[in-house]
Amino acid sequence: MNLVELCKNAKQAKYEVGSLSTSQKNDALLFIADELIANSDSIIKANEVDVKKGQDNGMHKGLIDRLLLNEGRIEAIAEGLRQVVALPDPIGEEIEHFERPNGLKLKKVRVPLGVIGIIYESRPNVTADAFALTFKAGNAVVLKGGSDAINSNIAIANVCRNALIKKGITPDAIQLIEDTDRKVTSEFMKMNDYVDVLIPRGGAGLIRSVVENSTIPVIETGSGNCHIYVDKEADISKAIPIIINAKTQRIGVCNAAESLIVHEDIRDEFLPLFSKAMKDHSVEVRADEESRPYIEGAESATVEDFGKEYLDYIISVKTVKNVDEAIDHINRYNTGHSESIITENKATAQRFLDRVDAACVYVNASTRFTDGFEFGFGAEIGISTQKLHARGPMGLRELTSYKYQIYGEGQIRG
Repeated sequence: MNLVELCKNAKQAKYEVGSLSTSQKNDALLFIADELIANSDSIIKANEVDVKKGQDNGMHKGLIDRLLLNEGRIEAIAEGLRQVVALPDPIGEEIEHFERPNGLKLKKVRVPLGVIGIIYESRPNVTADAFALTFKAGNAVVLKGGSDAINSNIAIANVCRNALIKKGITPDAIQLIEDTDRKVTSEFMKMNDYVDVLIPRGGAGLIRSVVENSTIPVIETGSGNCHIYVDKEADISKAIPIIINAKTQRIGVCNAAESLIVHEDIRDEFLPLFSKAMKDHSVEVRADEESRPYIEGAESATVEDFGKEYLDYIISVKTVKNVDEAIDHINRYNTGHSESIITENKATAQRFLDRVDAACVYVNASTRFTDGFEFGFGAEIGISTQKLHARGPMGLRELTSYKYQIYGEGQIRG
């Protein structure tokens, strides 16, 4: 099937999906969750082909981790679908209503976006996650995954499509572009006659390419150069576990911490403890001149280091004189994703919350909580780092628009 035909089918499917009842959508998603587990052996076999190819091609271990599927991760994908089922259906929700002096009654209600296109890289769980959320919000979805995960994506998409057929629902509610040619990706970005919104999920290069080349409106999900600032009034017993979690729990994700900022008043006490913790977890440290003497084996940090999303066991470190310098550094180098302050001073914490320009700003907590599950949204479509329409973890409501329904009794405009 060529790209235009595929997108036309999605446009037709959106009207059917948009008219499904909540119970129909939930029943289908629960069935698909069961089918994913029932077909886990075939999905894992397809994934093994992708993983081996990635390893043979020297793919970074952080990206291999993103690509890998096993029984536990497939169960987690299925649980993500079940959590979406448990969420309230936003479609048809009345946002507000009011009456004009001429007697017209207006009601503002939530409606699907329509056809959502998603371009993503080597994370095959996105295939199921994206479908579940777009479908529950009444949308059809066209998926363009990376070539690294093509076999995994095909296996997951086929399970979803076959399950929809068994439930009497158009399988074109989910369509996967199987052609891995980059020209097809470029063509997909121009399908604005059929696709209502495009969401890129992946590295900075992919996101920039979509933003610069798409004729379809784009919701930008960004890379994560996330910082943790340890204030002079920090509780160090909290700080070290938070940093270990944010940096090392899973390195290949956008909400992992990539940079530490420390107040100069506690540098002498804190950085040797930080240094030991990073050494214990095999994390390379790249630090500025003020921090380096207190961190055993630290390399010199460059300007590039401060602005880099490593997705690796590497972290940059900077010493600052006060919270305002920390905020300025973060706002200069961050990607608008997730930032955290460790402090017991409520006024300092509030200053940080108010002035840091990011989708999610934390006090005394790991940046790893920027996640649809952790926010109670179920599986997420991505973390939006832009400011229009959606920001932060994008759940069901972020995949809807609204329209006005106007009730009259014969009014005409004079």
